[in-house]
Amino acid sequence: MQDSTASSGLVAGGMWVHSLLRYPVKSMLGEAVAAIFVDEHGAEGDRRLALLDADTGHVASAKNARLWRGLLKCTATADAGRVSIGLPDGTIVAADDPGIDAELSRLLGRPVRLIAQRPEGATLVRPDPEKLLELGLDAEVGGRILQIAQTTPGDAFTDEAPLHAITTATLEHIGVEALRYRPNVVIATPADFPPYAENDWVGRDFAIGTARLRVLTATSRCVVPTLEHGKLPRAPQALRTPATENRWDTGGHGAQPCAGAYLAVVAAGVIRIGDRVTIG
Repeated sequence: MQDSTASSGLVAGGMWVHSLLRYPVKSMLGEAVAAIFVDEHGAEGDRRLALLDADTGHVASAKNARLWRGLLKCTATADAGRVSIGLPDGTIVAADDPGIDAELSRLLGRPVRLIAQRPEGATLVRPDPEKLLELGLDAEVGGRILQIAQTTPGDAFTDEAPLHAITTATLEHIGVEALRYRPNVVIATPADFPPYAENDWVGRDFAIGTARLRVLTATSRCVVPTLEHGKLPRAPQALRTPATENRWDTGGHGAQPCAGAYLAVVAAGVIRIGDRVTIG
C-alpha cells in the first residue's frame, strides 16, 4: 500500500483532468467528452441504457465474455439525450429505432431488449476473471451474480459506484489504454507519481471543477479490460499485472486485482478537461 501522506503531497504538486469518458450503453464502447455534469446518479448520459437477456433476465455485461464480448464491437454516443449505436459493419442505428432489439439480437446471437429503466434488483453474471484468462473466454467458468448499481440512485446501469477514476500513472505502469478500464475521469499525474496510489484515496474527498467527489473503494478488475475493444487487440496484462502487483479485498470476496477507484458525488457540478484535482 502506498503512503497516503506522500500521495497527498504529490497532489499538491499538480493533478488535473486528462480526459473524460462516458458509455451511454452498458458494455459498449463509449465516447470522449470535453465536459460532463455529475451528481448522485453519476455522469450525465453515462450507462443510461443496457441490454437485458430475454432468456435469463440478467443485464448483459462483457464481464461474461463468453456471451457478451461482442458488445465491445459496438459504439454508443449521445447527442442532446438521444443515443445512437454504431454497429461493427459501420451502420448507425438510433437507440429508439423500433428494430433495434432485433438488430442487436441478431448481432449477439441471443434475444435481448434495450432498456432505459433499471429493473428492481437488476443483476449480471461475473465469471472469475482470472479463470477466464487461464481457461479461455469460451470456457464455462463459475463466478458471482452481482446486483448492480446498489450505490447509484435512479436508473443508471453502473456496477458498484456512480463514477470511476484512474490515474495516468497507473495506466502507464500497466501499459494499456484508458478506455480498457472504462473510467469516467482519467487523472493526469506528475512524472514521479506512483501507480496504484488510488488505493490511498479511499475515504477522502476530491474537488474537481465545481463538483466534489468521495472515493469509496479501489476498483476490482474483471476480464473486460483484457478483451478486444473495437480494433484494439486483446491485452491480458490489463488484468495480470494488477493481479500480481495490487490485490485488495474491496467487498468481502477476498483479495482482487485492483486498478483505479470508485467514487460517489458529494456535491453536484461540472468537470472539464484541464480542471485541477485537489484533495480536501
